Amino acid sequence: MTTDRDIARRRLRTQRLAAPHADSAADVVRGLLAVQAENRGQAGWAVACRTARPDAAELAALLDAGEVVRTHVLRPTWHFAAAADIGWLLELTAPRVRPVVLRQLTDLHGWTTDRLDRATTLVVDALAARPDQDRAALADVLAEGGITAGGQELMLLLGLLELDRLVCSGRERDGTHTYARFADRVPASVPRERDDALAELALRYFTGHGPATERDLAYWATLTLTDVRRGLAEVRDRLTSFTHDGRTYWHAPDAAAPVFAPEPQAHLLQLLDEMYRGYQDSRMVLDADGLVPRGRESALGMALVDGQLVGAMRRTVGARLRLEVLPYRELRPGEVAALEEAAARYGRYLGLEHELVLRA
Repeated sequence: MTTDRDIARRRLRTQRLAAPHADSAADVVRGLLAVQAENRGQAGWAVACRTARPDAAELAALLDAGEVVRTHVLRPTWHFAAAADIGWLLELTAPRVRPVVLRQLTDLHGWTTDRLDRATTLVVDALAARPDQDRAALADVLAEGGITAGGQELMLLLGLLELDRLVCSGRERDGTHTYARFADRVPASVPRERDDALAELALRYFTGHGPATERDLAYWATLTLTDVRRGLAEVRDRLTSFTHDGRTYWHAPDAAAPVFAPEPQAHLLQLLDEMYRGYQDSRMVLDADGLVPRGRESALGMALVDGQLVGAMRRTVGARLRLEVLPYRELRPGEVAALEEAAARYGRYLGLEHELVLRA
């Protein structure tokens, strides 16, 4: 009989957090279709830790070349996505996300249509003349044009322009996110029929995130259940399903292989990681014992052992990497050893000495 632990373990393998890992960062992004990337530093580790040889330079090179872009898609937040996928993903999902962002600009900050149009022209023209400008530089461009926009207003404006496929990530400069025109970074693609895009989305999501439910995908892509079911109906013969705890879980056929202890056993991840944020309906298969307080979500990261949440995690990067774990229960010696190995992997990735601290 399938258990929550079985599902969590299968997800570790499907998402390449457990062996066999992906061959490259590009394979990780393509395999997951999109990787939440609000926190650039920790999102880099989210990609790298799924590869056989974690290397920060690999993703940085993909972003520099434009093969992967970091932009707003799926939900009102940043994601990494392959340039080959971002066009149809935005075409499919932006119509439901865009009004959320636009309402914040108009209702909370009083933006009018005229102001938005003027700001759009200023930003796009500035990036046409000089790409790879950061947020501060674009704020100056707007100020010179008579529009004061900083902080959340500027973030919302640029997010809206990303959803409209006018701008996306440019080349990073000294670790700073920049912007460029979408047309200059993403090759033109042939528009897809909506049903074809829904089918592709369903197949790629359940293959890269499964086992997962229809409601998980509806949350992940900000789509209606009706749309999710339309897409699933087109590809269900290429997927497999099972029922557990009143839910139907879909996955690639090879994800039905016997469940085994993952390797590596432990992971130290941001809360935005796809292992957590990639689901909503069935997210808490990560907490089969009900140890995690329900209600307000913690802003801390996750300490996972064998696909289960054993503690919250706080990361501090300075002269050395400090990883502080606040356990939800007493940890066994083998679990502590596995977390120490996870901390060492993270430290090697950053090229820093590491320190794992367990709080009572």
